[in-house]
Amino acid sequence: MFDVKDKVFLITGAASGIGAGVTRAVLDRGAKNVAVLDLNKQAGEAFVTELNTKYGGNKVIFIKCDVCNDLEAAFAETVKQLGYIDCVINNAGLMNDHPDVYEKEMLVNVSSLIKGSLTAYKLMRKDRDGRGGTIINISSIVALVQTPLLPVYSATKSAVLQFSNCLGMEQNYSRSGVRVIAICFGITDTNLIRGRIGCIDEETEERMLIALKKFPAQCVDSAVSGLIAAYENGDSGSTWLITTNRPALDITNNVKKAFEILGQGVFD
Repeated sequence: MFDVKDKVFLITGAASGIGAGVTRAVLDRGAKNVAVLDLNKQAGEAFVTELNTKYGGNKVIFIKCDVCNDLEAAFAETVKQLGYIDCVINNAGLMNDHPDVYEKEMLVNVSSLIKGSLTAYKLMRKDRDGRGGTIINISSIVALVQTPLLPVYSATKSAVLQFSNCLGMEQNYSRSGVRVIAICFGITDTNLIRGRIGCIDEETEERMLIALKKFPAQCVDSAVSGLIAAYENGDSGSTWLITTNRPALDITNNVKKAFEILGQGVFD
């Protein structure tokens, strides 16, 4: 079991929603420090002021960060102020398949997440003078099912799942001491699902609005509790399903079986 106590966390997209909830949760469990990274400077600074008032000292720092451009500088500033990073949670995400937005969605969800992961990996790896650590990447239930509603978003989250599983494999973990975990959140009551989503066309948008009303959204607290459970108990390369206010479920074996089926005939 991995302990949050006395660990230093860096969390992207941390000024609101699940990111803010995770920040509060790790502080409640005794985290040493948290670097809150977010594009919203006003919200981020207000959040950090609130937390430092509650928890005392300067346990939390805010770094304004556009994950598409500022990640490496934000990591460097975190290490400069806090000394080390024990856990990186790549939480920032965008759900918008609109023709004018989908390229940004791919940058945020895939390219920036990979850059954040590899920057953390380089910093933490024990075979390169690091102390080891954990990377948690946020995928989605749409990486586990196929839907016509969000093809681009589904592709980005499928990429996150595959990247995280492969980077976290035992051959990498045994050398580096860097644990990598993928989280597949179900529909969660955050700003991502409020109002119009942004789909590939107007017909799909209307179907999306109907679908969101049909399926129940879990609360942020359930998502946060599930992520903490995955941090405390997850093996490197594992995948966790957190949906419909149920406890986090380790679905690693299901994912492995699915890829065994997909791989049939590939090397025969």
